Amino acid sequence: MTSTSIRSEKVAVVSEVREKLAASDAAIVTEYRGMTVAALAQLRRELRKSGAEYKVYKNTLARFAAREAGYEGLESMLVGPSAIVFVKGDAAAAAKALREQAKANPLLIVKGGVVGTSTLSKKDLDVLADLPPREVLLAQFAGALQAPLVKTAGLLQALPRNMAYGLKALVDQKAA
Repeated sequence: MTSTSIRSEKVAVVSEVREKLAASDAAIVTEYRGMTVAALAQLRRELRKSGAEYKVYKNTLARFAAREAGYEGLESMLVGPSAIVFVKGDAAAAAKALREQAKANPLLIVKGGVVGTSTLSKKDLDVLADLPPREVLLAQFAGALQAPLVKTAGLLQALPRNMAYGLKALVDQKAA
């Protein structure tokens, strides 16, 4: 291999990481030191279910890409044997899957990540993993919006109903 081809490969990797970061809703950095190939394959399968992709890159190239993409917070996390989880969609589901896999395999260490433009620590990711799934949050939000409307509708129905009861009682009283 010539030095030009090696350089072009490195540029391609930096470009790939930068594009994946830009296309992702979140990125989470983990350490995988000592994990077996089978454990990594299992981790990738579980993350794929939540719309995430687990990739290993050279740290120096990943740091260049993170800096170019505007994620300076990731640079300090890319030390040691690191991998990046690229999340498209529900970041809470990916954080939850990572936490479950880390419980099953203590060699997997979650370092931190970014959601949008915010850098998150491991504690922040634990809080994110505790959130209910997106669908449940949306249902809770819709329920909170619906509750005042249901009360208003009940009150509006009560007025004519109570008036009808009052009129019927008045008619019954006059008839007696």
